Formats: sequence, structure tokens, C-alpha cells
Amino acid sequence: MAIRIDKFLWSVRLFKTRSDAADAVKNNKVLVDGVTVKPSRDVAVGNVISIKKPPIVYSYKIKELIGNRQGAKLVPLYIDNVTPADELKKLELAALESFAVRDRGAGRPTKRDRRDIESFLDENDL
Repeated sequence: MAIRIDKFLWSVRLFKTRSDAADAVKNNKVLVDGVTVKPSRDVAVGNVISIKKPPIVYSYKIKELIGNRQGAKLVPLYIDNVTPADELKKLELAALESFAVRDRGAGRPTKRDRRDIESFLDENDL
């Protein structure tokens, strides 16, 4: 049994819609066994799918094929995340680079907060 790559990516919740999955494949952001493919390409058990989502490239190995969209809890039955550890470190480094992140729900900075941020950044530029 084989299934289209765009349908499989959608069914294991790697993309929100099937058209998003097809667009990613068309834009060469998805590789199957290291080769760029078309959305109509069939995948099989054992294939390794690589998805480029900056700043890293995620890799997944297919354990079982499924055509219908599955619940998030069932996804590990169908794919294994085989992303190398050095790629995951890139993600951690990218998170550390954005040190000026505000807490969710904190709203916009006040005038005083903005002045504090600007003075802090000016001091670090020296």
C-alpha cells in the first residue's frame, strides 16, 4: 500500500491542511529519502521524510501508513522523530537569541518599559 506524500503529511499532523502540505512539497521544503519530490509522490513504510522549517530540518521515519487524519495522541504510532540532536540544538540556540521576548499576555511595553529596554540595549552596544 502506498499513499501520497501530501496526504500523509496532513494525516499525521505535520501540516494543518492538505494544501499547506502540498505547497511545502511544491516549494522543495519536503524531502523523501534525501530527494525532492512532487505532492503526488507515493511514500512507503521505512521512508525518511525531511521537512525544512527554519531554523532546522526535522526528520521523521514512517512506521505505518495512514490515509485519514489522526488524533495527536496516535501520531507516534505512525512516525518516529529521527531529527539529529545537532539540529535540535540549533532550535535551542535560536530560542536563546531572542532574549527580549515578552511573556505571553503581557501586552505592549509601557513608555517606561520601552525606555528601560532602549537604555539596556544602548549599554550593551558599547
